[in-house]
Amino acid sequence: MNDYDLKPADYVEPRCLLCGEPYGAAPQIKPIPQRRIIEKLDDYMSRRDYPAAERHLLYWLEEAKLGGDRRGELMVRNELVGHYRKAGDRDKALSHGEAALALLRELDFDGTVSAGTTYTNVATACNAFGENNRALTLFEKAKEVYEATPRTEPSLLGGLYNNMALTYVSLGRYEEAFALYEKALNIMGGVADGALEQAITYLNMADATAAQKGMEEAEAEIDTLVDRAWELLNDPSLPRNGYYAFVCEKCAPSFSYYGYFSAANELTWRAENIYAENIYDRP
Repeated sequence: MNDYDLKPADYVEPRCLLCGEPYGAAPQIKPIPQRRIIEKLDDYMSRRDYPAAERHLLYWLEEAKLGGDRRGELMVRNELVGHYRKAGDRDKALSHGEAALALLRELDFDGTVSAGTTYTNVATACNAFGENNRALTLFEKAKEVYEATPRTEPSLLGGLYNNMALTYVSLGRYEEAFALYEKALNIMGGVADGALEQAITYLNMADATAAQKGMEEAEAEIDTLVDRAWELLNDPSLPRNGYYAFVCEKCAPSFSYYGYFSAANELTWRAENIYAENIYDRP
């Protein structure tokens, strides 16, 4: 090559004037900072700042798409499924869910823990919005993946069993639901701060018992389950953080429904105080 030889950069037009990449060149993937995104999301949620959490996720969704980071996009869409499910926005939750499932196929992630997590998230949203048969199909796929993967964290498996059981209850398949609830309780008993998830499971079991047998016939069983949930929520070893506040807020209506009004008020008070402290501690 002499001084008169041309290099590609001398004659290939940029793919765009801003990025300077030439036409025909494979765009460089620009990964988004997944851990930092989740940490910031947790911070917003600890203050119950749901609008900021939504803006945060939508911003990073666009960044992932622009940077060609499909793995990062999958993570953000999974979080958006959960966010819109909690907000009661069916269309957005399921839309992001379908996009997440499409990304699994694009990335060839079938059989991975990421696939199990995505199936679980989308299934939970389907159950929340009454699409129980669709939910069960996805839960079964998640169960197959999680149980076959040694790297599956126990907390993921416990969460799957608990949420899958809710779908069985919705379909009137109570024995299958209770079997999964027992599995969830056993697994979460060995997980750090798993008492919170166990408390939720006991309240879910109370709901299932009431649906199966009726409130009057099952009164004693329901009281035992609710008492156990209350005992777990009062575990002094549990950190009184944003997630504890979220669980208290989530469980309070169940205690009220079963006539535990003082407990419900106490849980609501605890949640409000934690959220208030997190707001005041905001940098």
